[in-house]
Amino acid sequence: MPRVSEEYRARRRAEILTGAARCFARDGFHSTSMATIITETGLSAGVVYRYFRSKDDVIAGVAEMTLSMADALLLGLLAEGATPSPEEAVSALVNGLVERAAHDPSTGVDLTRIVVQVWAETTRNPQLRERANAAFVRLRGHCAEIVRRWQAAGNPPADVNPEHIAAVILGMAEGFWLQRVITTNAAAEDYLAGVRALFVV
Repeated sequence: MPRVSEEYRARRRAEILTGAARCFARDGFHSTSMATIITETGLSAGVVYRYFRSKDDVIAGVAEMTLSMADALLLGLLAEGATPSPEEAVSALVNGLVERAAHDPSTGVDLTRIVVQVWAETTRNPQLRERANAAFVRLRGHCAEIVRRWQAAGNPPADVNPEHIAAVILGMAEGFWLQRVITTNAAAEDYLAGVRALFVV
């Protein structure tokens, strides 16, 4: 039997996660079964279970896929030694969410609906909580680096712990993500106008 390449495995894994994301965005985690995911992907049960042992494994994989978008946005801000402001970090996370996650081209669904489900699921799933915590610690670290560079360039506040400001940056972005899912009038431009006003105060 010919060996399967890493590229092939990555493609197959992404195919399963894409199908699962469509199911989760449409029906939620608890109304989606492994059988539903298998049907959505068009793959055999054997293939799906070769990559994911359980629905919890699939949920964790989809969670990591969605959170990696925020990772990419923040790393893009930090590229080539740039010195973005904390306000720019919030703007990137909010606008990036609308442009990428809300209209994700790879899955065709609004991934923000899945992010909120992940937050809820961490209250009952210790393994998912551990993985989500690691992802948020990583995101907070990127935000803290943005603040450190901002402070090193001579900008205020110079005497505040960057980790503390980083938590607020991430919290502002998460606040918009949540509002966008549960309200009907969460507009990015309005939210960011408020953010800018707060940073000026």
